Amino acid sequence: MGCTFSGLNALYDAVNGGGDVWINENRFRIVRQLGEGGFAYVFLVKEVPTDSGSASGGGGGLAKRVKDPSHLSDDGTYAMKKVLIQNAEQLELVREEIRVSSLFSHPNLLPLLDHAIISIKPTQEGSRNHEAYLLFPVHLDGTLLDNAKVMKAKKEVFSTSDVLYIFRQLCAGLEHMHNLDPPYAHNDVKPGNVLITHIKGKPPLAILMDFGSARPARKQIRSRSEALQLQEWASEHCSAPFRAPELWDCPSHADIDERTDIWSLGCTLYAIMYGVSPFEYALGESGGSLQLAIINAQVKWPAGPKPPYPEALHQFVTWMLQTQAAVRPRIDDIIIHVDKLISKFSN
Repeated sequence: MGCTFSGLNALYDAVNGGGDVWINENRFRIVRQLGEGGFAYVFLVKEVPTDSGSASGGGGGLAKRVKDPSHLSDDGTYAMKKVLIQNAEQLELVREEIRVSSLFSHPNLLPLLDHAIISIKPTQEGSRNHEAYLLFPVHLDGTLLDNAKVMKAKKEVFSTSDVLYIFRQLCAGLEHMHNLDPPYAHNDVKPGNVLITHIKGKPPLAILMDFGSARPARKQIRSRSEALQLQEWASEHCSAPFRAPELWDCPSHADIDERTDIWSLGCTLYAIMYGVSPFEYALGESGGSLQLAIINAQVKWPAGPKPPYPEALHQFVTWMLQTQAAVRPRIDDIIIHVDKLISKFSN
């Protein structure tokens, strides 16, 4: 988890106006900021060849640390997430994200290529004592959420075929997580955590990212205090419009499993079609309650587009949005069904 002295030096170079950051033995130049949220910032960076090795394409540098060469960038550009860590709890969360990310290896799950956690001197104002740098492949077309906003402004929608192909890729990534031993739940499946890459003449590539909330999926709840603890954890880690009913109102005796992700997946399929969660309408209603809309599975179907999406897709969403987790389908069932729909509706 540590880093080299060169990493520390480069950190202070960056703070003092330099544009370079070291992650272990490799140096990266910050090109521009891509986004931010909470205590994290995401930058577009470019690997800088060093004396000890060339940039990614040449077989030195980062190439020595990355297991799968297909994850290396042709032009040396990557996405770097910088996390400002202010206390021991945040440090443990970042370490857990790194540990969990290393468990997964699948084309539809964003791989963590390298990381470093650096101790820094506290500033006069404060308590920040670590910074983490996490390096990922870059996908400059943005998230499904970004794409939905652009498409709404242009009055565009995904074709039925593209809806199904995007969704099928998310299913493939989740299948990998759910079939681990023990199974893992992502716990925050939503359009903002799906990276989209547009490929001319092909359906968009979809990759699920952000494993900061991923945990072993199966939990036995056997008391009121355990139920309340789970609800509190979910309120911090699972985005409200995509959060399963059992995470809003957990019984004192319940077996929670990876089907919390299936609920979020159903909400995400709706969002691929209509740009929002099926329950966000409740936030705009006078006296409306997002929690009540979710617990009662009160889905509202928008008018349009023209031509409308097939009724089979609406039924598919409804099948995943069953309030009782015990009767909700599992990911293997979902994949069988989506493959049938692709055969039926693909161009």
